[in-house]
Amino acid sequence: MSRVAVVGSGIGGLTAALLLTQQGHEVVMYERAEQVGGRVAFEEQDGYRIDRGPTIVLLPEMLLDILEEGGLPRGSLELLRCDPLYRVHFRSGRVLTKFAGAAEQAEEIDRLYPGEGKGFLRFMEDMSHLYPKGRASFLERGYKNGREFFSPANVSLMVRLRAYRSLRSAVGQYFRNEELRDAFSLQSLYIGGAPFRTPGIYTMLPYAEHAFGIWMLKGGYGTLPQIIARELEGRGVQIHTSTEVDSLRVEGGRCCGVVVQGRQITYDAVLYNGDFPHIEKLLPSGLFKRDKNLAGTTNKTSGATDKPIRHGSFTPSSGCLLIYAAVSKRWPQSQVHQFFLPDSLDSSLHEVFDRGRIPADSSYYVFNPVVLDDSAAPPGESMLYFLVPVPAAPDKDWNDIAEALAVKVLWDAEKRGFPGLTASIVWRRLRTPADARKEGMYGGGSFGIAPMLSQSGVFRPQPKPYPLQGLYAAGASVHPGGGVPIVMQGAKLAVQELIKEMSGHE
Repeated sequence: MSRVAVVGSGIGGLTAALLLTQQGHEVVMYERAEQVGGRVAFEEQDGYRIDRGPTIVLLPEMLLDILEEGGLPRGSLELLRCDPLYRVHFRSGRVLTKFAGAAEQAEEIDRLYPGEGKGFLRFMEDMSHLYPKGRASFLERGYKNGREFFSPANVSLMVRLRAYRSLRSAVGQYFRNEELRDAFSLQSLYIGGAPFRTPGIYTMLPYAEHAFGIWMLKGGYGTLPQIIARELEGRGVQIHTSTEVDSLRVEGGRCCGVVVQGRQITYDAVLYNGDFPHIEKLLPSGLFKRDKNLAGTTNKTSGATDKPIRHGSFTPSSGCLLIYAAVSKRWPQSQVHQFFLPDSLDSSLHEVFDRGRIPADSSYYVFNPVVLDDSAAPPGESMLYFLVPVPAAPDKDWNDIAEALAVKVLWDAEKRGFPGLTASIVWRRLRTPADARKEGMYGGGSFGIAPMLSQSGVFRPQPKPYPLQGLYAAGASVHPGGGVPIVMQGAKLAVQELIKEMSGHE
């Protein structure tokens, strides 16, 4: 069996280690931070605790199936179903409740937007046929080159999924009302993309919410890396935290180990789980200039090539201002997940994504876990999480910007859904794109590289990113993309590539 180094212990690295050790491979993990988990961690103070990063659990079966494949039984964690899914608060005063059931959702839409319910039912019917094919083609396999990706079957499917349109334009085929178009395209924000930039193939996200539900993990998403790490340690995996890898060893067209604190350590393979754009800093200087086969070229017209897509500069996902607030109050009528939108979500996000500015009227998301998990805060109290999309611009003066924006958002939330909020705050903490960059997130973006057409599918770094033997990758910036279950699926693809190559069946 192979001896594998996993560089980084985010969800991608932990999942890969789980799958590899389940099949008998030896794994050693290296993590630069003091704890495992990467983006999936907790913010804690004075006995309060809340997720630092991801909060919404989509595609629960994918998550549970992969854990089970890695030897963790489904009872290892408890998922709580959010029903209703969430609420969307519009500046007009309308509040749209999202329900899992199609008939119930159509009725709710018709209540607020007469005659629009049939568009939702048509969307669900169309996507019920397209989603399984999209999942199989774009989530459950990687691509060595453009020729594989642009097969006749895939091109036909991309046309049917309206990949040539933006997500907002694609859902616009089903809804006339601007608020509904916002409500069914804001899901691109889950992965750090703008609805008007994210390709229509991501209609799979709003469909998946209704088809499979929205969930939260009891105790918080931050418990997931802890659960996996305990299992790995029980299997004898060495997890070296506070240990940064200096470089990757490459000899004769093969990645053969790592250099840690000046010491060369040999491995049969290396799986990289840092934010992917940083990988070239770890590879030998000039490697890509010396070996043109590693750079690859792409036919700009068709995308077809027999070589890997060239890596180099990437566009980061959106940044976030995250506000964590311990509060001496509860709101019984609240939902776990809520979105508060400005007059025009489209205009507001153009300010963020196109102009690199803080909008005059920001959108934001609120996570209130005590609604379903009473243990998420002390009795009678709450722990709230606010996420505000902002430019991925870590060099801005966030000390001043973040405080002013946080005050504005908290006052707005008080008026629109959380009466008495500001007076009941026990403590609050802010996290900005500058913090994200310090933690290794590319360009200060919170979700890896942006999910644009030019960075999706074969144009995204693949689980086997270069024609180097023994080097693989997983994480939010690697195909198939961001979101915890999707990153886990990417780790599964990387492990499949590794095992195939190690067994000589490439």
